[in-house]
Amino acid sequence: MALISFTNRGIYCKQGDFYIDPWLPVDYAVTTHGHADHVRWGNKYYLCHHFTKAIIKCRISADLIVESLGYGETVVRNGVEISFHPAGHVIGSAQVRLAYKGEICVISGDYKVEYDGVSTAFEPIKCHTFVSESTFGLPTYNWLAQDIIFDDIKKWAVQNKEDHKTTVLIAYSLGKAQRLLQNLAGDLPIYVHNSIGRLNEAIEHARVPLAAYQTITPELTKDELQGGILIVPPVMRDSKWIKSLQSAAVGVCSGWMQVRSHRRWQSADAGFALSDHADWNGLITAIKATEAEQIYVTHGFTSVFARYLSEQGIAAQAVTTQFGQEDDDVAAEKEVII
Repeated sequence: MALISFTNRGIYCKQGDFYIDPWLPVDYAVTTHGHADHVRWGNKYYLCHHFTKAIIKCRISADLIVESLGYGETVVRNGVEISFHPAGHVIGSAQVRLAYKGEICVISGDYKVEYDGVSTAFEPIKCHTFVSESTFGLPTYNWLAQDIIFDDIKKWAVQNKEDHKTTVLIAYSLGKAQRLLQNLAGDLPIYVHNSIGRLNEAIEHARVPLAAYQTITPELTKDELQGGILIVPPVMRDSKWIKSLQSAAVGVCSGWMQVRSHRRWQSADAGFALSDHADWNGLITAIKATEAEQIYVTHGFTSVFARYLSEQGIAAQAVTTQFGQEDDDVAAEKEVII
């Protein structure tokens, strides 16, 4: 009997009577990571990685009832062994491994295979069934090594300073913001939006060290900000505050910038194809490493990617979920800096 099914509430394990990343309220939610499309308010109990516990309590509510595990640790629910293994997507992100009577199923959530310097590196898990994303499941999406991308960002920021422009980087508050912080530290001071600052504090409280930064406050002058790098969430992209800065130069950090004409970012001053998701080759590499007999593709270019896998002799099926909107519905990112 299959360990998981796809229901109108989310991915369900009948044997254990729990859901993985449900999008409607349930009694017991096993959570892969802290992005808004994978963890919602309203569940009675949450199970996640230690770092994700700190993140979701910060982003959703401090009153959540949350049990947490470290990577490789196991809890048993109704005979089903549940363990978390690194997904490499963002801090605390985990693949969920389910084991029951010799059957192993892994639900990956979101993942990337390149180590980013801040998230625990992706770990392939052998299984019978593997649930994979396909956010960038097209051959056109193949990332440059992140060292090259960060070098480009640094050079752009230095040039902006010489041209008396203010460098503003648009990046998700969870994941890319911390990744930028770690990899850009050292040359110019880094300032972050208050939603990122609060999240960073929660992450640091969970004993994850981050590079030096300063949260943006009204007391900081525009001259001070002009001398550094500003990291703000997507909701700030067209804000009056950015337009009030000294000659703001806006750079978007997103995998979608691989296709420069992407409609959401056409007016950006610069685009950097930096993603917290696996690219085409990364997806294929990760899936093959699992040696799974059945692949379910949950979000992104599901039909195209599942068809490609099938043509390669890998049993694959596209399924419909509500994942894929990680930048939406995060109240903390809707605050505007004055």
